[in-house]
Amino acid sequence: MYPNLYFAFQDLLGLDWPFLKLVNSFGFFVAMAFISASFILKREFIRLTESGAFSSTTSQNIIGKPATPFEIISQACIGFIFGWKFLYLAIHAGTLFDGSALPQAHLFSSEGSVLLGLGLAFILGGWRWYEGRKNTLQTPKTETIEMPPYEHVGGILTVAAVGGILGAKLFHLIEYPDQFIAFFQNPSLNAFIGGLTIYGGLIVGGLSVYLYSRHYGLKFLNVADASSPALMLGYGIGRIGCQISGDGDWGIPNTHPQPNWLSWLPEWTWSYNFPNNVNGMGRFILESDPWTIYPGYGTCLNTGVYPTSLYETTMAVILFAILWKLRTRFSTAGLLFATYLMLNGIERFFIEKIRVNTTFDFLGITMTQAELIAVLIFIGGATLFYFLKKKKG
Repeated sequence: MYPNLYFAFQDLLGLDWPFLKLVNSFGFFVAMAFISASFILKREFIRLTESGAFSSTTSQNIIGKPATPFEIISQACIGFIFGWKFLYLAIHAGTLFDGSALPQAHLFSSEGSVLLGLGLAFILGGWRWYEGRKNTLQTPKTETIEMPPYEHVGGILTVAAVGGILGAKLFHLIEYPDQFIAFFQNPSLNAFIGGLTIYGGLIVGGLSVYLYSRHYGLKFLNVADASSPALMLGYGIGRIGCQISGDGDWGIPNTHPQPNWLSWLPEWTWSYNFPNNVNGMGRFILESDPWTIYPGYGTCLNTGVYPTSLYETTMAVILFAILWKLRTRFSTAGLLFATYLMLNGIERFFIEKIRVNTTFDFLGITMTQAELIAVLIFIGGATLFYFLKKKKG
C-alpha cells in the first residue's frame, strides 16, 4: 500500500519525484472520483435533455466591463497562497521531506516563500486585470445567454462536495464524540480533514443538491436519477483510495484461512495487515516482514483484517453497471434514484458486518450508525419506488 503517490511512483515506476509526497493517495482517488462522476453526470444530463426531462434556461450577462478590484484581489490571493505554500514545498520537496519528515508537518505550518507568493500573486492578479481590460467595451452591454442543462454539472458537484465534506465530518464527530471534544480543544485543518463518514456526506450533500436544483428550476428527481450512477461509481473509486492509503476503513480481524474457492486470488484480498497505513496504527514493521518500510510510516496491523474497502469498490462497480443498464429502462423520474438508495442500503448494511465501527443499542438491537442509516435509506428507497410506481399506474 502507498500512503502517497511518491511511494507508488517509486515502487511501481522507479521514479523518484519528492514533490509527489504532497499528494496523498486518498485525496488523489477522491479527486478521481469527482472527475469520473462529472463525466458520467454530464453524459446523463445530455441524455435526459434530449429526452425532454431538462430544458435550457436563459440568463442575463453583462459583457464589456473591466475586472473589478475584488476579482483582481481574489485572484492575487489565490496566487499568493499557491506560491507561498505549494510551489515552495514542491520546489524544496527533496530536502524538506527527506528521511521521516512528513509533508503534513510542513503543509500545516507557517513556513513558505513570501517571495514566490508575491510573484505568483502579481502574475495571476495582473493577468486578471489584463483580461478584463482587453475585453472592456466603451459601453458595456447586456446579453441573453442560453444555458444548456449540462452546464449545471460543475455547480452541482461543487455544492455536493462542500455539503458532502461538512456532512461527512459532522456525522463522524457525532459517531465519535471524543474527537468532537478534542477538535475544539485543539482545532487544526489536519484534524478537520481527518475522519469522515460517507453517509453524512451523502445526506448533507444530497440536501445541498436539492436546494441548488430548486434554486435553478431543475427537477430534482431527474437530477437525482442522473446522479445515481455517478454516485455509485464515484464511491467505488473513492474506496480505492481508502484501500491504498490505509485510512482506517478496514474490517474486523480475519484469522481464518483463505477458502479454496478463493485460492485464485492473492492472499491480501482475504486478509491484509495494511503496512505503512497513513494512520500509523498497529506495530512497527520488522525486517522479517515481507513489506518495505516507508520513512515516516512503517507500521502494520498486528492481525490481518478484511480489506472491506476493496470489497466495496468491487460491489460499487457491479452496482454501477446495474444502474447504468437500468437508466434507460425506467421512464418515470425518480425510479432509478430509488433503486440506487435500495442498492446502496443493502451493500452498506452487509459490509458493516465485517467492518470496524462504533456500535450502539437501538430498540434493544446492537448496530452501527451506518447500519441504521443503511436501513433507513433502503426503506426510503423502497417507499419512493412504491409510490412512484403507484402514481404511474
